[in-house]
Amino acid sequence: MNHADLRLYGLIDPQIARGRSLAELTRAAVHGGATLIQYRDKDADTRTMIERARAIRDVLTGTGVPLLINDRIDVALAAGADGAHIGQSDMHATDARALLGPNAIIGLTINTGAHALEAQKLPIDHVGIGNVFPTGSKDVTTPPLGPDGLTRLITACRESRPHLPVVAIAGITADNAASVIAVGADGIAVISSLFGPDDVTAAARVLRQVVDDALNARRA
Repeated sequence: MNHADLRLYGLIDPQIARGRSLAELTRAAVHGGATLIQYRDKDADTRTMIERARAIRDVLTGTGVPLLINDRIDVALAAGADGAHIGQSDMHATDARALLGPNAIIGLTINTGAHALEAQKLPIDHVGIGNVFPTGSKDVTTPPLGPDGLTRLITACRESRPHLPVVAIAGITADNAASVIAVGADGIAVISSLFGPDDVTAAARVLRQVVDDALNARRA
């Protein structure tokens, strides 16, 4: 398993950038404490995605913060990213692992008990569970899990892989982040609460502090 620090998992998407540079937003987020960056882009053509991914990768060079590409294994390979995050309708995790190799970081989104059971058998490094809270950052067709639903899926994921890392996704803010850490998540995946504000570095610092405090409280 390739361990990534999931504490503050920033999802950078042109839709939240409001014309700002994705690379500079990434730089600001990492300066404030983001521990992993995922580039998500549902609208750009492949060439543009690769160019943007490379620019983000260049900003992350030397920081120790990995870059994952959402959905697009081809873009991850071309851009020299550290791995990819895939969903239930994307390339199968086994195929993604075969293409990306043993050292790539691969995450998988799950949102049902059946997904959780299957995830234990797949060549992935962590799971993203969501949607936890209501969100306007992506189209969702299922009701929010809430902390109780998140707890159930975390338990299911870890039945035979007790140390499988979990990041909670969707609608997470500084006000509710501690609640998902308290029930077992290792980190939070955030878009709007991190990249929405004008001061991304300050937003990252607040979110990171909330997560670190919640992790320390859980360990105690």
